[in-house]
Amino acid sequence: MTQTQTTPLSSSSTPVAPAVSRSTFDQVIVPTYSPSNVVPVRARGLDLWDQDGRQFLDFTAGIAVTSLGHCHPEVVQALKQQADNLWHVGNGYTNEPVLKLASALVDATFADRAFFCNSGAEANEAALKLARKFASENGPANKSRIVSCVNAFHGRTLFTVSVGGTPKYTEGFSPLPADITHIAFNDIEAARAAIGDDVCAVMVEPVQGEGGVMPASREYLKALRELCDKHGALLIFDEVQCGMGRTGQLFAYMGYGVTPDILTLAKALGNGYPIGAMLTTEKIAAALKVGTHGTTYGGNPLAASVGLAVLGIINVPGFLQRVRQASDYLMSSLRGLAVEFPHVIQEVRGSGLLIGVVLTPAYKGRAKEVTKAAEEQGLMVLIAGMDVVRVVPALIVTDEQINEATARLRRALGKFVNA
Repeated sequence: MTQTQTTPLSSSSTPVAPAVSRSTFDQVIVPTYSPSNVVPVRARGLDLWDQDGRQFLDFTAGIAVTSLGHCHPEVVQALKQQADNLWHVGNGYTNEPVLKLASALVDATFADRAFFCNSGAEANEAALKLARKFASENGPANKSRIVSCVNAFHGRTLFTVSVGGTPKYTEGFSPLPADITHIAFNDIEAARAAIGDDVCAVMVEPVQGEGGVMPASREYLKALRELCDKHGALLIFDEVQCGMGRTGQLFAYMGYGVTPDILTLAKALGNGYPIGAMLTTEKIAAALKVGTHGTTYGGNPLAASVGLAVLGIINVPGFLQRVRQASDYLMSSLRGLAVEFPHVIQEVRGSGLLIGVVLTPAYKGRAKEVTKAAEEQGLMVLIAGMDVVRVVPALIVTDEQINEATARLRRALGKFVNA
């Protein structure tokens, strides 16, 4: 039998990757998304370039993720340095970066203990499991009900999507986890009617992100805290999107003066590198004993090194003060557009650099069209539901970039209304 001979690649040879484009997505990716035709290939700060070399101003921050901008040099250096030392050891061992990150988060917050995972959904899953486990050890047998808000978003696992209270995300996935009650957001009377002694946890976003960029009122969060104390329930704040400096405070709860029992975070903690965390107190953390919960990759040295670098940059008074200044300027600029386009823009709302531009009833359901018009002008923005355009630039955004984004959005709105 003749054996076919092949010429091995030399050590200097580099395999040529096949050419790909937006159409490749439709051929090889499970269709859970419908992405833009723009395929980004390079970015720095808030500037992004696509396959055709076109420049875009990114006011999405990868859905509030790249809060220090793309390829922040200190974060890149932290990742490169760790990549040369230790990537992964598994949860049978701990590592120095995760211990440093946990210590820094504990020092910066109300918490005593941290649990690390890979995403916001996993952080919320851990929080919900912890709440039920804590109740099973410290409360009556029937203390398992979870109260959350309508139009909330807590992740895409079956548990978190059920707690989220947005029907379109649960359609076709029944039967869903039981003992979950949904109430209107910011409605104190609804909370009083729903929260009883059988409730183990109340989960809420201090600022609803996907639900339309809706900040909670101080009175509402204080009422939830009082009701949880009264009925022995744990108060969980989901700060996956609004945490890590996004509101101008390190975490939103700090600005409200209401302390939760459990806090979840992700997104901006890794500035694009996957990482999530759950923070809680010593007493509550004790319910998750060895073997009760876990994750293979959570708290790996690469992610923890990145998270530590990000936290060190954001958790500085001057940095957070600048976020608040940028928020005021961006809010003012967007409200100026509302004056120019009163028939299109009904309201500009939000907290810090998490801002929603609410469309008027005449343009109900057309937020996606606005984002597409903005993209044509070289501006990347998001939707938050079908009636709200979400504006979430990196926290390092400059006044000049805000001016440029406003100008591009003005052109987009002008073409949108005249289309």
